[in-house]
Amino acid sequence: MSNLGHIYIIDDDASMRSSLSRMLTSYGYSTEAYESAEDFIEQSIPVSPAAVLLDMRMPTMTGIELQKKLNDMGRQTPIIFISGESMRHEIVTSFKQGAMDFLLKPFNLEDLLKSVENAVERDKLVFESLNQSLTVKQKYDSLTPREKEVFALLVQGLMNKDIAVQLGTTDATIKVHKARVMDKMKADSLQELVRQSALIKNK
Repeated sequence: MSNLGHIYIIDDDASMRSSLSRMLTSYGYSTEAYESAEDFIEQSIPVSPAAVLLDMRMPTMTGIELQKKLNDMGRQTPIIFISGESMRHEIVTSFKQGAMDFLLKPFNLEDLLKSVENAVERDKLVFESLNQSLTVKQKYDSLTPREKEVFALLVQGLMNKDIAVQLGTTDATIKVHKARVMDKMKADSLQELVRQSALIKNK
């Protein structure tokens, strides 16, 4: 796949699919083109970083309908709508459902490239954040029940002696648990432990 990102093009106009694909490929993106929303659902494989260029008006399933279906499926690839004619309520709905941008045909090359660049960058950041959260969660799951208790109290800002009192053990024992927590979580400071705790809560 191209270093710049992967672009899915969904448009029932063959000439539009061809020209968009050719142009985006020349700028360093890899592309896949689909004639219908149904083809995209059945044949596409999710990759990242990526973006979707989606026509609003198609014969069997509209862009809005596909967008909702993708949301229901949990596919979060950023969508840029392209349309020759759209009602105001369609544009509003597309943004409410999470569209990245809306370009009216004929759009200029600069606007398209900027939208695609922004969408791919957003997808890249979301993908990296998800991977980071998964990694933190995996590290957290490796903690023993007692280590998880120590972890929770550490991120609340309690000192070793206070944690020892709360858990009914000794300061020395808490120091051992704390060292294991820091090691398993690959954290070199309490600030890093707090940051990881936020990622776990937000997952």
